[in-house]
Amino acid sequence: MYDVVIIGAGVTGSAVARELSRYEMNICVVEKEEDVCCGTSKANSGIVHAGFDARPGSLKAGLNVQGSRKMARLARELDIPYRQNGSIVICFEEAKLGELERLKSNGQANGVSGLEIITGTRMKGIEPNISSRVKGLLYVPSGAIICPFKLTMALAENANVNGVEFKFDTGVSGIEKIASGYLLTTSCGMIKTRSVVNAAGVYADTFHNMVSDDKIEILARKGEYCLLDKKAGNFIERTVFQLPTRLGKGVLVTPTVHGNLLIGPTAYDTPDKEGTQTTAAGVREVIMKAGLSADDLPLRQVITSFAGLRAHAAHDDFIIGEVEGAEGFFDVAGIESPGLSSAPAIGEMVADLVVKKYQPVKKKRFIAERRDVVGIAGKSMDEINQLIQNCPEYGNVICRCESITEGEILDAIHRPLGAKSLDGVKRRTRAGMGRCQSGFCAPGVIEILARERKLDRLEITKSGRESKMLSGYDKDQL
Repeated sequence: MYDVVIIGAGVTGSAVARELSRYEMNICVVEKEEDVCCGTSKANSGIVHAGFDARPGSLKAGLNVQGSRKMARLARELDIPYRQNGSIVICFEEAKLGELERLKSNGQANGVSGLEIITGTRMKGIEPNISSRVKGLLYVPSGAIICPFKLTMALAENANVNGVEFKFDTGVSGIEKIASGYLLTTSCGMIKTRSVVNAAGVYADTFHNMVSDDKIEILARKGEYCLLDKKAGNFIERTVFQLPTRLGKGVLVTPTVHGNLLIGPTAYDTPDKEGTQTTAAGVREVIMKAGLSADDLPLRQVITSFAGLRAHAAHDDFIIGEVEGAEGFFDVAGIESPGLSSAPAIGEMVADLVVKKYQPVKKKRFIAERRDVVGIAGKSMDEINQLIQNCPEYGNVICRCESITEGEILDAIHRPLGAKSLDGVKRRTRAGMGRCQSGFCAPGVIEILARERKLDRLEITKSGRESKMLSGYDKDQL
């Protein structure tokens, strides 16, 4: 019998787990995929939104601003890359400059400071490469960027170190109310718990509707992106938005904390909640719309494309709270943009709801800090040599594009909630995220995973389940 079962190991579920791990409770996170950060959290813009867009008074607005303010400290505690680069919203028509005023007023009502509307020659001083067609922009100095993989994994690892259990490859197929709480039917057996936190992304409506007569609907809103090589990483300094539409914040152009340039996303509602394939039409739209934001955008530097699904609630706000008529069942649903930015505040809000209801004892010792995978990037030669002396595997470069060593991959595999697949290694170390997109390093990563996990190479997967990397050879010949 658990005190709390959290469904979903994305950024929201992991943030809730970390906050609840401050208390003497028996907590479990169940995740249908093989790792954390395999759903919505793995495929987004990596933006820490300042909070100027959401409707004043909404949960999105309040939690966005709170989360944004908490993110810098959280990044220091959990040792993840974060940069306050600022953002701008550009307007191409004189007639729509009033929309910038509306966004500024929105932001001020939400508590965002430093907002400024800029026109004329000053615009190029803010961002030299923006399109010459721009008539005005809203400057938002508190906007920032972060790594969504690192944030999610850091929250989960820290929760795990503080006692939270994680069950992967554990899909939930049924939830039944029982006298002591809830009985969950999963692919790995039955689980009893006093309470449930429903952080299941695009599937949150499925679990809510199992326990409530007041049904909700979560739409999967698809967004496609293109990632550009690090050669293009300095083309834009700030995150460049176009005026938002009813479907979201539109196609953006932004640097990433790792030095790439990212463009996207599109926004289409889809009935397929697993539909993360890219399309020729979607990539064309991303390239066309991103090209409007900047003159001479270096589109020949695109190295890959990807797509993600956002969990859109029909009434266009987060759904957070204990479900009426389902005592002890807490929804954390409809968490789309600015969900990543809001995650620290959502974690605190949901934990407060659970703590208020069950009154658990706060731990005398909570481990607040976590150290990331140790790498050679940014280190001096003396520091690298010291690493190699302590662990010779740091002298063996596996991923040339990103300069990732065997030592880093070993760290990624053997740390709390360590990597079990190529994608698990990639998101923890960036091995395979460079220009060749794992064309060079995949064989080396497969060898290391097989050796360290004591598996045959045929059993190593890209992302769990049946996504095996190798087939059709006689292993005795190798």
